[in-house]
Amino acid sequence: MSASTFWFLAVGGAAALTHMGVFALAQSHMWPELANAMGFVIAFFVSFAGHRHLSFRDAATSVATSFQRFAVTALAGFASNEMMFVLLLRGLGLPALLALFLALVFAAGQTFVLSRFWAFRR
Repeated sequence: MSASTFWFLAVGGAAALTHMGVFALAQSHMWPELANAMGFVIAFFVSFAGHRHLSFRDAATSVATSFQRFAVTALAGFASNEMMFVLLLRGLGLPALLALFLALVFAAGQTFVLSRFWAFRR
């Protein structure tokens, strides 16, 4: 396993735990879809900082360029996440945390490819 892959998984895990933690705290106060969005917003900053400084520290792009590209990448990942989350939660009736976990896993692959080859291009 390459160092980049290790750090991507570690940072992604930390961001996913952040996302799920915020969701768990917020879901009783709002619709689950909004709690998912709130978790995404907080986890976005954990993810960007970790990926910029650990996973893709040899990026050839500026911080501003990486941030803009990563925002697009993350929003695409969140769109996939939210669609899968709603399908699993509302369509299949899965428990909210399980639906969120599966949706996060689903979006992770897309985020890695876009991050590696575009947002933090080497």
